[in-house]
Amino acid sequence: MMEGKALRKKIYISYQGPGGKGGINLTLFLPIDKTNPAPVFLLLNNRSDTNIDPDRSIKSGFWPAEDIISRGYTAAAFSLEDVDPDKYDGFKDGVHGIFDANDTPRSSNAWGTISAWAWGASRVMDYFETDQDVDDARVAVVGHSRGGKAALWCGAQDQRFAMVVSNNSGCTGAAVSRGKKGEMLKDINDTFPHWFCENYRMYNGNEYKLPIDQHMLLSLIAPRILYVTSATADAWSDPKAEFLSCILADSVYNLFGLKGLETHDMPAADYPIMGEHIAYHIRTGQHDLTEYDWSRFMDFADMYL
Repeated sequence: MMEGKALRKKIYISYQGPGGKGGINLTLFLPIDKTNPAPVFLLLNNRSDTNIDPDRSIKSGFWPAEDIISRGYTAAAFSLEDVDPDKYDGFKDGVHGIFDANDTPRSSNAWGTISAWAWGASRVMDYFETDQDVDDARVAVVGHSRGGKAALWCGAQDQRFAMVVSNNSGCTGAAVSRGKKGEMLKDINDTFPHWFCENYRMYNGNEYKLPIDQHMLLSLIAPRILYVTSATADAWSDPKAEFLSCILADSVYNLFGLKGLETHDMPAADYPIMGEHIAYHIRTGQHDLTEYDWSRFMDFADMYL
């Protein structure tokens, strides 16, 4: 594949529970000119499967696998729909229908779709640990928008991921909720009632009563490396609130004797800040995941992975 530069693997990861069986279709492209297993970028694809075409008939900047390979990394991706369809049906489909089949009535603090997607990424990591062609100690999990929320939750729970990348994740992702502009908790819970647990709805329009905020989620990535991004035309996500989370997460990195972002000055568009363990950039343009973003992720990973 890729003019002889990559080896493709197509993996099916199966799972089963009281409600039946399911599976994840994982695509891997491994650079063949590496003498040792290469570090990995794992994309949680929240868009159509055409964005991660394993045959490369369709190429998308959302997952520039050729660029990832050329930089010496393994490119991996799976569709979040394989784990849990992004729709509300009373949690009867996807992994909820498989593993929660006997849970009636459903608890108000039961896991939602974002948690399910994070669970799926951890099952992919389980597979990585069995594949001698994969360096499971150097895996970066990457997500955009709702996928970025899942990537953060995955990285916070599963310390096997060496790097976490949250691209334009906004509300209940990287952006602090208190004082945030654009999308708020009520918008999330009303439009996507399946993403989070039912208890979360108690804070609709009442963000200041939350016992936590999103910088604490980012802090749970410490001492591993973290990359957060924004976009200039993505007011809905609120770039300032995303950047503020990075600033506030610094103190936890400091507890480990490490440095995080180490600045309070938001950068100009397209001028990334590469801190020692936290990186941030705001890209010119719309709410999207682009080749520019990927290039910056790899620049940061080059320092550590």
